[in-house]
Amino acid sequence: MADEITVDELARLRALGPLTLIDVREPDEFVAAHVPGARLVPLATVPEAADDLVGDDRVYVICHSGGRSLRAADYLVARGIDAVSVAGGTSAWVQRGLDYDTGE
Repeated sequence: MADEITVDELARLRALGPLTLIDVREPDEFVAAHVPGARLVPLATVPEAADDLVGDDRVYVICHSGGRSLRAADYLVARGIDAVSVAGGTSAWVQRGLDYDTGE
């Protein structure tokens, strides 16, 4: 089972340098608001994208509130990928007043 971190922890880690962050929401959700640097990988496409994530140090997975990201992170962990879910998701990120991007 995948570990979870808070949005505050993700913000702290991002400040230390680049990391791999995938957003498993649908494209319209991503366009509305997403964490800067996140890459869109809709949940249904995670199995196809998993091979591209092999070899990354750690993969952080975010969605709207944490449910889809936890499912995706569990899937990745089961395939030997070091994946962590962001609890509270993008909604918690925005509510904390952290910077976010819109659009593609």
